[in-house]
Amino acid sequence: MTRFGFLLATTLLAAPVLSAQQEGPVPTQAIVTVDSKSPQKLTVQTTKLKINGREAELASLTQIPSNGVQIALLIDDGLRSSVGRQIGDLQGFINALPAGTEIFVGYMQNGRIVSTQDFTTDHAAAAKNLRIPLGSAGASASPYFCLSDFVQKWPSSESGPKARFVMMLTNGVDPYNGSVDPTNQNSTYVDNAVRDAQRAGVPVYSIYYGDVGYRGQNASFSGQSYLAEVAEGTGGRAYFQGSGNPVSLTPFLTQFTKSIAESYVATFNAGARSNLVDLRFSTSLSGTKLRAPQKARPGTRISASGQLAVTP
Repeated sequence: MTRFGFLLATTLLAAPVLSAQQEGPVPTQAIVTVDSKSPQKLTVQTTKLKINGREAELASLTQIPSNGVQIALLIDDGLRSSVGRQIGDLQGFINALPAGTEIFVGYMQNGRIVSTQDFTTDHAAAAKNLRIPLGSAGASASPYFCLSDFVQKWPSSESGPKARFVMMLTNGVDPYNGSVDPTNQNSTYVDNAVRDAQRAGVPVYSIYYGDVGYRGQNASFSGQSYLAEVAEGTGGRAYFQGSGNPVSLTPFLTQFTKSIAESYVATFNAGARSNLVDLRFSTSLSGTKLRAPQKARPGTRISASGQLAVTP
């Protein structure tokens, strides 16, 4: 068993949080990402926050440095072998990551993540560990079981809290929810995965890639719909190209890297007695939209560099 496997088995919390016994408002952090064709620097003065529908004060907005990031690349092990043509794109993405960014490569298999390495800044070594998915029908069980398990047991970085991002390559279908018919798109397992990622403070990005087990328009609709739901709930983004597989993953991976570079850690107060609070960020910057989780767990700490001293 690798060191990462041991940590997955023993780590109980998805993200560092302050004491649950604290009753008053507690400093809380969330990742906010700028969406703009011409990004401008986000500041406290140009950003507004509402918590549970009420205006709240931001203590700080700190842009995330490249050495303050962990990326988990999670690949569906049930994908057909044709995805092997995309291995070069994935290797190029990993090798092009900024120095200091930690990368983890794992395979979604039977409700868990299988990997041969821990998080590492050795991008060349991580790229070499990529392999073609198994391609057997049902090998991934459910990408949402895998996602929930991973974010709940994500180990802490030895150098302190870091901003954490997930990129999933999957068909997005939840086989445990039954039919992929458009009338059957309410999945408890997808909802649970969203909440687990929100509690952990992890934005979830994804690229839709169909597999041999699920074909047709309904499967594409179902998988893409679920992936979009996860992205919207966590402040990530779901990438897909119509109902088919993308010719190249590189454009999507480039956008993903750009999003991370334009992400900030927002620090604010939130009521400690709440399990999750509703968040809504907005900005006065022209031509700019913000992506952020719809909910956050009070006391969540994203980054060691973010300011935590919030005035009540």
